[in-house]
Amino acid sequence: MTSALSAVNSEKDRLDRMRQRIEDLEVLVELGTEGDDEDTLAEADAELVGLKKDLESMEVRTLMSGEWDERNAVVTIRSGAGGDDATDFAEMLLRMYLRWAERHGYSTKVLDTSYAEGAGIKSATFEVNAPYAFGTLSVEAGTHRLARISPFGSADKRQTSFAAVEVIPQIESTDHIEVAEADIKVDVFRSSGPGGQSVNTTDSAVRLTHLPTGIVVSMQDEKSQIQNRAAAMRVLQSRLLLLKKEEEAAQKKELAGDIKASWGDQMRSYFLYGQQAVKDLRTGYEVGNPQTVFDGDLDGLIDAGIRWRKQQQTQED
Repeated sequence: MTSALSAVNSEKDRLDRMRQRIEDLEVLVELGTEGDDEDTLAEADAELVGLKKDLESMEVRTLMSGEWDERNAVVTIRSGAGGDDATDFAEMLLRMYLRWAERHGYSTKVLDTSYAEGAGIKSATFEVNAPYAFGTLSVEAGTHRLARISPFGSADKRQTSFAAVEVIPQIESTDHIEVAEADIKVDVFRSSGPGGQSVNTTDSAVRLTHLPTGIVVSMQDEKSQIQNRAAAMRVLQSRLLLLKKEEEAAQKKELAGDIKASWGDQMRSYFLYGQQAVKDLRTGYEVGNPQTVFDGDLDGLIDAGIRWRKQQQTQED
């Protein structure tokens, strides 16, 4: 209840600030026009551009009406095919999302990182705590593809590598997902850092395996085994909650005779050679400067994905 109220208050404050900006802009235009002040009018033009961008962002927010869209998000990135390039790519994506959250002032917490023996990471899980974090980031779920001249090879050949992004809503105390102790296998181990080195002298890291579904969750960020187990259980419950929802949705589609492949597979390509670009394969949205995307400038891609998703939902209804 407290988090929901906080989210509503945050949205109200956001609307109030936007209303004040519009009023201030009107005053600025009046002052510039009456005084024939080019500097003031230029300032008004710059504010108008920023205002339009923020209003478009607010419009996109209205397109998120899913059951869990308002919730915080738990994001997991896993390297796929491509060797060192894939694990390096997974780490690039982790940095990209953390930088995106930082740009917006969103709180994040890395829950678990599995480092590769060579470059990068095998996987990482982190939380994004912000209103509508799940609704926003859920369009990032799927397979991401990187094409570049590999920095790890000697033949200067183009290398294609893959990473998977999973986005789930954060579990709340009001959710009811019963997980029987008999259905969980618990393993404890020492936390590790880059290169496999141990960063903890005690077996504080925890791995939970949900035997009926095969879902595996590991946590090593907290200092105690009890804290890591609690964090792992929250993520496991979130994944089971999402799995239940997906199964219900699949059942409805089957009854309706409308079974479609997931839109998440190979949803975006990142080209870092030749004519460099980042292209979303679902929306067609393209960015000509990949470095800005890897530095966290994702809003255009995400907004296009949210609009595309809403359009798909409308067509299915």
